[in-house]
Amino acid sequence: MTTDPLRHSSPAFEAPAAVGFLRTLGLVLGAVGLLGSIAGFFLARDYFFRAGLVGCVFWVGISLGCLAISMLGHLSGGDWQVVIRRVLEASARVLPVPLIFLFALFLSGGMSTLYEWSHPEVMQADPVLKLKQAYLNPTAFYGRLALYSVIWIGLAYWLSSLSRRQDQTQDLSLISRMKMISAPGLIIYVLSLTFASVDWLMSLQPHWFSTIFGFYLVASQGLAGFAFLIVIAVLLSRSGTMEGIYQPRHFHDWGKLLFAFVMIWMYFSYSQWLITWAGNLPEEISFFLARLRGGFGLVTLLIVLFHFVVPFSLLLSRDLKRNGRSLILVAGGLLAMRWVELFWQVEPAFHEKHAGSYWLYVAVPLLIGGVWLFFFSKALSSRPLLPIHDPYLAEAIAHGPHH
Repeated sequence: MTTDPLRHSSPAFEAPAAVGFLRTLGLVLGAVGLLGSIAGFFLARDYFFRAGLVGCVFWVGISLGCLAISMLGHLSGGDWQVVIRRVLEASARVLPVPLIFLFALFLSGGMSTLYEWSHPEVMQADPVLKLKQAYLNPTAFYGRLALYSVIWIGLAYWLSSLSRRQDQTQDLSLISRMKMISAPGLIIYVLSLTFASVDWLMSLQPHWFSTIFGFYLVASQGLAGFAFLIVIAVLLSRSGTMEGIYQPRHFHDWGKLLFAFVMIWMYFSYSQWLITWAGNLPEEISFFLARLRGGFGLVTLLIVLFHFVVPFSLLLSRDLKRNGRSLILVAGGLLAMRWVELFWQVEPAFHEKHAGSYWLYVAVPLLIGGVWLFFFSKALSSRPLLPIHDPYLAEAIAHGPHH
């Protein structure tokens, strides 16, 4: 039996109770995070800024990952992207939230605390850093951050507005327009994120560099985006009008794509480690030495096991990928490990300044995440949860045998 979406009025695809739960959850998490963040700002300000960087990059990563997946979906087609498009668009439209937090973080003193290159006297005293001064300086940093923000938010809102207009006008030519935007949009996304990865994370240790680091962050965001959309799809499918819309074949497709990004992430991470370690140059291995010694060595092992080995092994199972209840556990675990991995990226860069205020790495990202979830739920509930006039929607939600 085939389900025809055109038999449904748009209220049939309105946000179920699960979206209201996300809004409440966002408020609660944000309130808890706010209390912890205020305390941390006065008790351990250095840790507050480091944790803020982790939180901003984490939530920016989910929004950008969903934006990239949305563009990939416009280009490739397929049922997997039609039924989840509204979730991807809503996540991308919340990009201003973590970017505003990022601006506020740097402007409130985070720049001078996080980046040694932001101090002119340090740059002048170091011959290596002096050569990088044309790129690594606060004015250029803020200019690039503003440019990234304009590009990413512009792409997110442009595609989302075209998608909404298609719902309103049923103009099928808009599908081609979204494809035409997505092709250069993906290239621009990868290029801009490569520079952003240098600015936000690599320059925490300005003597260290890696030519693959930008691709590593692209893979990380793709992984985070797929993990997030799986979690939201499972929540939506358990309540209200979306029950039965997301089928095992949809979860199977998302699970396969999540599996692919787990492997891509590991490929870039391992390649970066292998080439650096084989070269054995002091300015390059410093990054890994700080992360393989002491307690951070255990964090490294945790990342290898639960960011790759365990999810890789579990996602080999076809039955698991088709079961939303099982798949959400893997996806949720990967989101948690993205958090841990960003902590692993940031904290060891300050290896001589550990004071143990690691709880801020939970509190500040919770504040940012709570606000993000609140606005995400509002964005998600502002439109029907399916693109009601997409020509491929009927096939995408049809029940029964599927090719």
